[in-house]
Amino acid sequence: MTFQTAQTATLGYPRIGKNREVKKALEAFWSNKSDAETLRQTVRDVESANWKTQLEAGIDRIGIGNSTLYDGVLDWSIRLGLIPDRFRHLAGLDRYFAMARGKDGISALEMTKWFDTNYHYLVPEIATDTKPEANFADFLATVQRAKDFLGERAVPIILSPVTLLRLSRLEGNLAGHLAKLLPLYSNLFSQLKALGVTEVQVHEPILVTSSAVDLREAIATTYAQLAQVGLPIHLVTYFDDLGATYPWVIELPVAGISLDFTRGRSLELLQQHGFPSDKQLGVGIVDARNIWKIRPESVLSTLETIQSITANIRLHPSSSLQFVPYDATRETKLPEPLRNVLSFAEQKLEEVVILAHTLAGKDPSDRLAVVQTQWKTFEQFSPANDRVQAALKNLTTNDFVRSLSYSLRLDRQLPLPVLPTTTIGSFPQTAEVRQLRVKYKRGELTEAEYQAAIDARIAECIKLQEDIGIDVLVHGEFERTDMVEYFGQQLSGFAFTENGWVQSYGSRYVRPPIIYGDVTRPQPMTVREFQVAQALTQNPVKGMLTGPVTILNWSFPRADISRQDQAFQIALALREEVADLEAAGAQVIQVDEPALREGLPLKLERWNQYLSWAVDTFRLATAIAQPQTQIHTHMCYCEFGDIIKEIERLDADVISIENSRSNNRTLQEVTEAGYSHQIGNGVYDIHSPVVPTTERLVQQLQAGIRNLPLRQIWVNPDCGLKTRRWEEVIPALKNMVEAAKTLREEANANAK
Repeated sequence: MTFQTAQTATLGYPRIGKNREVKKALEAFWSNKSDAETLRQTVRDVESANWKTQLEAGIDRIGIGNSTLYDGVLDWSIRLGLIPDRFRHLAGLDRYFAMARGKDGISALEMTKWFDTNYHYLVPEIATDTKPEANFADFLATVQRAKDFLGERAVPIILSPVTLLRLSRLEGNLAGHLAKLLPLYSNLFSQLKALGVTEVQVHEPILVTSSAVDLREAIATTYAQLAQVGLPIHLVTYFDDLGATYPWVIELPVAGISLDFTRGRSLELLQQHGFPSDKQLGVGIVDARNIWKIRPESVLSTLETIQSITANIRLHPSSSLQFVPYDATRETKLPEPLRNVLSFAEQKLEEVVILAHTLAGKDPSDRLAVVQTQWKTFEQFSPANDRVQAALKNLTTNDFVRSLSYSLRLDRQLPLPVLPTTTIGSFPQTAEVRQLRVKYKRGELTEAEYQAAIDARIAECIKLQEDIGIDVLVHGEFERTDMVEYFGQQLSGFAFTENGWVQSYGSRYVRPPIIYGDVTRPQPMTVREFQVAQALTQNPVKGMLTGPVTILNWSFPRADISRQDQAFQIALALREEVADLEAAGAQVIQVDEPALREGLPLKLERWNQYLSWAVDTFRLATAIAQPQTQIHTHMCYCEFGDIIKEIERLDADVISIENSRSNNRTLQEVTEAGYSHQIGNGVYDIHSPVVPTTERLVQQLQAGIRNLPLRQIWVNPDCGLKTRRWEEVIPALKNMVEAAKTLREEANANAK
């Protein structure tokens, strides 16, 4: 069937560079090996290359302005003058990176997850007396460059003031701060109009959350005022549907509205309420957060339904493409049947254009038929595993429950001093360590040589921790490239890319594994390194695992079965590993779940269903442990207060949390909710190069002691130490242990 020609668009693009150019430029700048202009030019070069790719793909309206040195939300905070007092004496990049990473004596902005993605943004801090002051020079310069390069195809991307405020640490009421910001936004719109910009994208993802129903007045005020400038606004939403806000959002004074048709109920809402004839509907039809090609029959059916309701549409990915890698064709080492059904950013541009051409009857090569054939070939390549399916079918209630309750097993576990100290798992991944892996991968080291070199690093790490006086040790994870990738490489059903990098935050990039088939564990994954480490010390060494939900959420999952089914498969594999670690002598096993909360649906009404199976997967993985085995978990950079009962239902003996950037708010949320298990107080920020003083760490711990019994508190950094340098790690850990000992001695003295 042929429809009217549909416009094509993008909502953002990967901004790290095909070969991680921005990361390399950042690290060179931070180590004083290059200057600020070199860094900025690198970002501009990557940005220009991105524009060229989208232009050559045939995209009609190219979203521009989402490139960043570190974080886009931080960029808007800076442009709007939302600078906390502790940074105001600084200027330029010194201020910018102090807000991002901290500086001696100055804590960085808090970092948390961007909606339900694995991207982390820096949380703006806005005090009651904050007086916004605009400086849009960098943004306007980018817009001018884009117009020179792309002409009228360039569409500036602007983060809405309502979403910005709603995601901030806000003192006072939102309406008051919005009234201060709107004149600045109106001024920006006027400047863009003067530059000849013909349209702007205003990104308003807060509208897909449950809290959006309380934002109607703020949203209405915002778009009424911005519409007065006379610059056409395309309102962009993503990650879910508009829900109850749909009827009034579609009546806002905007030229177009983009909806995500890959998640949520957008199609159902469109059918139920229709769409205004005077607006263009942006159809987010290509999944921008997963790496699979479209299923042509399903997508075309959806588009047919949409065009039966409104003919004025533009097609685009469901959100910014920053959540997927650049180009699947570079992955030449993947099996061809798998590679042929992968779609990274460049392929998603092609899919958008092909769909637009198909709707208009302009695709004579019938490329969608080729895609259908590729899917059929892949399905033959990756059949179901009968053993996995049988194991899932035979699960019973007892498989999810430890043999003794927490209170009964507590005294059976290893004796430790008051305020026991530990770390989260990883130690610095130096260039030398990374080079070992490269040489092994190239065949320049035999397996025996590689393992001997890793064992030497483990020995050094164990001795260092003993010398510092840490109570529960880790082996350092020198053999691991990444906490998810490492496990996926040893599990069947996972595939790995060479160039599939995506940004987690700042200069931290990851290569998410691809789950393409049923998951099994062919052999033990971590037992050898645990045994090497434990043989070197009398102190307990933790077995270190990544939890099933985190492995799932930090991978690109299958699209043919539910996330729940995939998580349960991973949990069964980890359950076998827990049993093997315990049999090898592990008294403490840590199963990290930093991604558990980020997987929460954006609609509150869907939380219970997700939390039920997410918690069950952790229990399935760990319930096999004997009562004397202490199970730890780690969670970071998220809020806990509203799901604390579910976190307690994990039935972990110890949970370690981020608590430093939140200024003890996270710990306060947990304690106020009555959490009864042990808590590892993340006393310092590992994402900052600043070495905390003993005095500062004592203060941090004292806040915990005021709220919790001593027996309930552990002392640890707030996350793994992989990204830090040894010269930062060693003094920080020494100060941490000294702070714990100081308060331990005080507690012992008071007990006499």
